[in-house]
Amino acid sequence: MTPERLGLLWGVTVFAGAGARFLSLLTGLPGVVLLLLSGLLIGRSGLGLVEPLDLGQGLEIIVGLLVSLVLFDGGLNLRLPGETIKAIVIRISFLRLSISLAAGLLAAHFLAGLGWNVAAVYSAIVLATGPTVISPLVKQIRLDSPLSDVLEAEGLVLEPIGAVLALLLLELLVGDLHGWKELALGLFARLGGGVLMGLLVGWLLSECLKRVPSDPTSGIRLQLTLGFLFLLYGISEWILPESGLPASVAAGFIVGRRPSTNANQLDELIRQLAQLAITMLFPLLAADVSWRELSPLGWGGITCVLVLMLVVRPVAVSLATIGLPLDFKQKLFLGWLAPRGIVTAAVASLFSIRLEQAGVLGAGPLQGLVFLTILMTVGIQGLTAQPFARALGLLKKEE
Repeated sequence: MTPERLGLLWGVTVFAGAGARFLSLLTGLPGVVLLLLSGLLIGRSGLGLVEPLDLGQGLEIIVGLLVSLVLFDGGLNLRLPGETIKAIVIRISFLRLSISLAAGLLAAHFLAGLGWNVAAVYSAIVLATGPTVISPLVKQIRLDSPLSDVLEAEGLVLEPIGAVLALLLLELLVGDLHGWKELALGLFARLGGGVLMGLLVGWLLSECLKRVPSDPTSGIRLQLTLGFLFLLYGISEWILPESGLPASVAAGFIVGRRPSTNANQLDELIRQLAQLAITMLFPLLAADVSWRELSPLGWGGITCVLVLMLVVRPVAVSLATIGLPLDFKQKLFLGWLAPRGIVTAAVASLFSIRLEQAGVLGAGPLQGLVFLTILMTVGIQGLTAQPFARALGLLKKEE
């Protein structure tokens, strides 16, 4: 790929993302929905101006670093105030791991026609709601607590788990792992190892930030944070692939909890960069969607996603909130809103390439079904979230 073509790719991508944000500001429509549509417009399904695969192996690196920034920002803002919210998040996470994995596997196989092995990978990829979608959405619609805290925390907890589990299932599928015992050990090692590395680096970063003068004009706090974060991601991925995601969340969580780090000042800088990362990533990954991969799925693929949205999610939430002090309206909204985000799209794109290289059938339908899941959950739930929450009386009161 020529440097000129590469410059055009990034120019078109960032412009499309910024244009979507501007249109969201003018119209009040959810930004994530417009970002997704902008990617479809400039990519394979539209004008064909952006082809993400032209980035080669650099695509995986760029996506990984930007996603680590988004997850670090999420960890920095992760709040679990009160035992009720902790209990809800833990229960939903546990039940989603069991119910959603099994239901996603069955739906993808019997409704969308994926083979058992590829259906298992799909189920793990779409396991988590996307914090990259949830966080800006709940802020834009002004969703009241405790639902906003629960939704953001759920995505941050399950996103790394789903990505790691999907990778291990992929390795099992292509023969790099042998048996479920190795898969379980790999899941424990990568999640545990990533969290431990993140906690250590988060503590080191916070100790350094304590010694930096609180001068917002110098930029050293932001530079130091990005240096630590990107080094953490690189080392984590080098030692244990896919452990960079839980490491990023853990590092952000530690820095956000150390009162001497001036996390509030840092938070605003990181939030701006995280928003820029989302603005770049969503159109770039959506540009990879091809109608050719979506059309063969037909009504079976649409039914599969609808089952996840209308049956599996509400059932998991209903079981998770039994005996907890949430009223019917809160449970109803919690069971409705579960859009998938950037990490889901990134994992699907990268895994599809690996499956094709390994000669495994079903790589195209897998990516198509994942992006159909993103399109339907982001589009339908993103557009209906605010009016639904308003009708249920779950929005913050105007000051």
